[in-house]
Amino acid sequence: MSEIFEPRGKPKFDWFIPIDGDGEHIGTDKAEIPPTFDYLKKVALTAEKSGFYSLLVPTRFSNGLFDENAPLAETWTTVAALASVTEKIRFLVAVRPGFISVGLFAQMAATLDQISGGRLDLNIVPGGIEGDMERLGEKTDHDTRYERASEFISACKKLWEKPEAIKFNGEFIHLNGAVCSPGPKGNPAFYLGGASEAALNLSADKADTYLAWILPQETLEPHLKKARKKYMDKGRSPRFGLRTHLIVRQSEREAWEIADELLSQTSESVLRQRAKSSKNTSMVGQRSQTQQYENDKMGRHLWNGISNVRVNCGTAIVGNVEQVSEELLSYWRLGIDEFILSGFPHVTECNIVSEQLLPVLKDKIDEELSV
Repeated sequence: MSEIFEPRGKPKFDWFIPIDGDGEHIGTDKAEIPPTFDYLKKVALTAEKSGFYSLLVPTRFSNGLFDENAPLAETWTTVAALASVTEKIRFLVAVRPGFISVGLFAQMAATLDQISGGRLDLNIVPGGIEGDMERLGEKTDHDTRYERASEFISACKKLWEKPEAIKFNGEFIHLNGAVCSPGPKGNPAFYLGGASEAALNLSADKADTYLAWILPQETLEPHLKKARKKYMDKGRSPRFGLRTHLIVRQSEREAWEIADELLSQTSESVLRQRAKSSKNTSMVGQRSQTQQYENDKMGRHLWNGISNVRVNCGTAIVGNVEQVSEELLSYWRLGIDEFILSGFPHVTECNIVSEQLLPVLKDKIDEELSV
């Protein structure tokens, strides 16, 4: 199959809302900066002022960065409040199908999209965190969750087509005269991640963007090729997003010192909680994030030490501005169209990334696009 694709455009850059809490240290029993609305608003406004395209807002049922009993901001309520105090930045909201009736959810999403002026996108998360869904009584197996998610997306799209009663009879979702009026103001895009066959197949079938967690390029490249083929077999053009943390400073030495300091106060109880959640997990991507490396180094500038205390994506690019920009550039060359970035603490790192790193990276990309 030819490796020539549509001409590359400029990538989008997103930031992250830390609903678990924040701070210069992670994996402690409590966050140095609790996830209050005032703080999360500050993160959102900083990212908007810095020109980021969107904000990823995760969803969980217990704290996934500090002790599991530590304060956690609920996703949908938080986004609704943040939408009212921002003007331009979009919201990529993580949603777990199966916990809210799809007829009700379609109304909720359409209303939020109306409130925000058409700034809503949805990150569908069928897999979840090992043991987390079970807290709320969910016992469905991994592949069944993806089958249900497929119906969830189809039902939402049908409800949003026109303001009239619809019927939908699937294996998991049944609607008999459900109405969503008005529908979304914009056109919410669907993002979907996951490394399993079920995740790749669903993404190729229904997702506008396939999301991957950062991995060494030699590992990620064949994975993206596999995903690309699945999209093309469906007659669709793939679009890829990449989720990663960043630790960037003017010197490489300082960046690695920041990485060491980040985990210097970790709690033994948090380490045990995270180890339990990753043990025997059915999530292919989670296993790749928690794979053991010497000194947690997956490569010269890839460090997965964060995975010791954080659920889901736990890998960061670490280095000076030139090194980190070259790393991100190389992932753009692999086909990444959107980068979802974060760093601890999120206000401080948002300013560093937007002011010091992104101008350098954008110049590099512009130079390649002009050739």
